Amino acid sequence: MTAEQNHDLAACKRVDGGITRVFQLLGKRWTGPIVSVLITGPAYFVDLRRAVPGISERMLSDRLTELGAGRLVVREVDEGPPLRVSYRLTEAGAALEPALKLLAEWAKEYLPEGKRPPEC
Repeated sequence: MTAEQNHDLAACKRVDGGITRVFQLLGKRWTGPIVSVLITGPAYFVDLRRAVPGISERMLSDRLTELGAGRLVVREVDEGPPLRVSYRLTEAGAALEPALKLLAEWAKEYLPEGKRPPEC
């Protein structure tokens, strides 16, 4: 195999388009934890903020907006008083549950708490 042929093979290796789309949405910081909380059922904004330690109100709002635009989360307004906003997963969002469970199991085995993966 010539160097040119080898280069052509390497150029043909591309990231799957589906993987790219998934990580564009779910690969952002905080998104996975938000979805994992909503897997257990609908939650009010304040409860989501408490359930995801370290997230700011602004960041939570931004991520929920992105998840809504991605049709994974639905925002529902509960007429008051007091007026409350809750969030729940759509069918598409709920369908992430098996994948998230597998990722959690993987993390328990390969990313023990307090240890970070090696950096390049």
